[in-house]
Amino acid sequence: MSPKSPATWPQKSFQANPLLFLMLTAILSLCSPMLFAQSVDVSGAGELGLVINRGNSDSESANASIKVVFERDHWSNESTASGVYSRDSGDTSANRFVLANRTDYRFGNHRYAVGAFRYDRDRFSTFRYQGSAALGYGYRLVDTEKHRVRVEAGPGFRVSEVRATSKHDDEVIARGFLDYRWDVSETTQFENKLLVEAGSDNTFAENATSLTVAINSRVSLKTALTMRHNSDVDPGKKKNDLLSTINLVYNFKPKP
Repeated sequence: MSPKSPATWPQKSFQANPLLFLMLTAILSLCSPMLFAQSVDVSGAGELGLVINRGNSDSESANASIKVVFERDHWSNESTASGVYSRDSGDTSANRFVLANRTDYRFGNHRYAVGAFRYDRDRFSTFRYQGSAALGYGYRLVDTEKHRVRVEAGPGFRVSEVRATSKHDDEVIARGFLDYRWDVSETTQFENKLLVEAGSDNTFAENATSLTVAINSRVSLKTALTMRHNSDVDPGKKKNDLLSTINLVYNFKPKP
């Protein structure tokens, strides 16, 4: 196997950066009580959106995501996977896959500790992949029936590979996260999530705004606008990516 093969990057990164290994171990330690817990409440949602065009031009576009949340006592774990694929006249124009996990432990009415992991692979980005792990402190600024605002901040570590040169970059980052949710009515929910991972080589930011309207107790219609930003990109590449979607959402209910 070639020394630059992507399959070897986790082992080489852990050997060269024990800090990353320790941070991932800490996050797994936060998650471990959830793995063996009894009477865990499970909820989540799956989303799917499709656009197919035939006629003067042929194009297909699809995006999908799934979120699973485990909750027990003071623990909460949220795992997500999402993907975007688009093809225009037979040529692929978008191909992205993201895995993320977030675990928190509440030790007060508004305070909690958090561990987060994210892996982002994008065929059309400057980076072949970006993987990050972080620990931090969270605080619920607002927590009412209608509105919820929570903020998180803490140190982390990021590994990435530059597509053009196959160079591996490892750096310490500062992670910030803001989550705002507004229950407009019993059937309508507005949400905005802002994630920032700032490092000396590159700053990644993602802002996702969505409006969800329930059709019934299980199925919803969701419109979303997601802006992604990388401060360090190759010449000719844009720093900002914008994705707008309209998806059907299937909601999984917690166990009774």
